Amino acid sequence: MKANTGSGVQPKNKMWISIRKNWQLYLLVFPTILYFIIFHYFPMYGLQIAFKDFIAAKGITGSDWVGFKHFIRFFNSYSFWSLLRNTLLLNLYELVITFPIPIIFALMLNQVPRERFKKFVQTVTYAPHFISVVVLIGMLSLFLSPSTGAINNIIELFGGEPIHFLGEAKWFRTLFIASGVWQTTGFSAIIYLAALTSIDPEQHEAAIVDGANKFQRVWYIDLPGILPVVMILLILQIGNFMTIGFQKILLMQNSLNISTSEVIQTYVYKTGIIDAQFSYSAAIGLFNNLINFILLLVVNQAAKKMKQQTLF
Repeated sequence: MKANTGSGVQPKNKMWISIRKNWQLYLLVFPTILYFIIFHYFPMYGLQIAFKDFIAAKGITGSDWVGFKHFIRFFNSYSFWSLLRNTLLLNLYELVITFPIPIIFALMLNQVPRERFKKFVQTVTYAPHFISVVVLIGMLSLFLSPSTGAINNIIELFGGEPIHFLGEAKWFRTLFIASGVWQTTGFSAIIYLAALTSIDPEQHEAAIVDGANKFQRVWYIDLPGILPVVMILLILQIGNFMTIGFQKILLMQNSLNISTSEVIQTYVYKTGIIDAQFSYSAAIGLFNNLINFILLLVVNQAAKKMKQQTLF
């Protein structure tokens, strides 16, 4: 016997009734669902080449099965630990520095009483988001040039020696994170500012009556108010922990800073696209995504245990 709902309508029939009633909404979301099915789920069929010696002439099904051969090769390669270290460090710095800055910026901007100044600052700070990565790297090359760059001209003005920022490995992570903060802070803060508008103003009024200063109101009202949004974005950020700005890294990379700029994603590109080692690069990419998936599950479960907002 099929289980019925409390209203006497079977679950399957209830679903179709909902679809017929809200067909416009389902029609609106259908292209997005179709996009993910075609471009994200169908290609997963090709993941099996990570466990094969893929030869294009034989196809995926005709290629020989080799199991974990390519994974073992990657784990035993001389570059494994340096790639893992560079990837982890860049992502860790981005999580610790780049993630909280938009939150702090949004909380500070929300306290600005003058609306015109507030809108001006918001416009100026989120405008860099619309600069393409290629243009951004061109700007870095121009401003940081050891001979004609404005930054080095200032350094020389104060009696210092010019620094080849893009040519020294020790400066790569600093430049990557700093340029990322400049480009993304304003735009990332928009979602936190939107969340702050949903906080009941009466809470602030009551806090002012009780003698709370601005810092106390931010700490006890604003921050808890946007915490669910922060938690969701934090989980998503950690879920992409091993995935970092590939295009930006590749454009900033050169033979002088390769020791700190080579990460798993750029290595996959070089071995898979340039060297045509498809099975090997697929194995590395699968390993990278598997770590992301595990981190997503762990952080989501930890947030659930702390009774915070979660993805599922």
